[in-house]
Amino acid sequence: MQIITRLDELNINEKTAIAMGKFDGIHLGHKKLLDMILEQKKNGLKATVFTFEPSPEEFFVGHTVRQLFTRNEKRRAFEKMGIDILVEFPLTENTAATPPEDFVRNILVDDLKAKYIAAGTDVSFGDKGSGNQFLLKNLSKELGFDLWLIDKVMMDGEEVSSTRVRNVVSDGDMDMVRRLLGYDYSISGIVEHGRHIGHTIGVPTVNILPPDNKLLPPFGVYSSLVVIDGCEYKGMTNIGRKPTISEHEKVGVETYIYDFDEDVYGKTIEVKLKDFLRPEMKFDSIDQLKAQIESDLKLAAK
Repeated sequence: MQIITRLDELNINEKTAIAMGKFDGIHLGHKKLLDMILEQKKNGLKATVFTFEPSPEEFFVGHTVRQLFTRNEKRRAFEKMGIDILVEFPLTENTAATPPEDFVRNILVDDLKAKYIAAGTDVSFGDKGSGNQFLLKNLSKELGFDLWLIDKVMMDGEEVSSTRVRNVVSDGDMDMVRRLLGYDYSISGIVEHGRHIGHTIGVPTVNILPPDNKLLPPFGVYSSLVVIDGCEYKGMTNIGRKPTISEHEKVGVETYIYDFDEDVYGKTIEVKLKDFLRPEMKFDSIDQLKAQIESDLKLAAK
């Protein structure tokens, strides 16, 4: 997958089918857009995702906004789907002020050779977000691209949106998150060395430290599936600060993997969260912690 992150990389020589959006989480609504451009590969067009870096929310509010997908997670997801080109359009004061018609003419059509554009009916782009579906419709015939606009996907009477998914993740309702996304919510990262407390009590774990902008569900214990080198293993995951060990621990994602004893330090793994088992707790002793973990492991194994 070709990844474009700079303006001087925007010159594409092949015709493209472009899906426009923020694509945080890649929920069911996003999936409809992506399926449409992937279908255009049969017509010889390069499936291209046009998104923004940083996200518009983060750029305009001026501080970190926790995301469902980190940048690397988003890249891996698009590549796995078969996307050919990912444009992470650099959002700056200058680029954000691009007149919307210039945005379509110069960037989408001239630079990216768009012959097919898919977007939501609420699409916005260009200076002050003034570009919209009506401008795209007006320009499509003149500039020679096909346009497909998609209404919001609804579930249980509400729109499926990244904001809704973020709210449900924050509530810890992993079943509803799974319904809105169409897959398990996950956390990816490089396995790092921890305090090795798990080894000393007979429950070895793998540890990853999520970046600050990764949205985490409530601290606690979850049943999980762990993807390592393309293989999936059953696990039990604790998200939080491990208060029994120290009051000053960084927020981490610590996972026991059933029937697994390989060395994975330095590898990137994906932890898929299944069911919430209990909130994070502070115990009076390591023995109490061990007893609770043994109970959790039996529950998570069901």
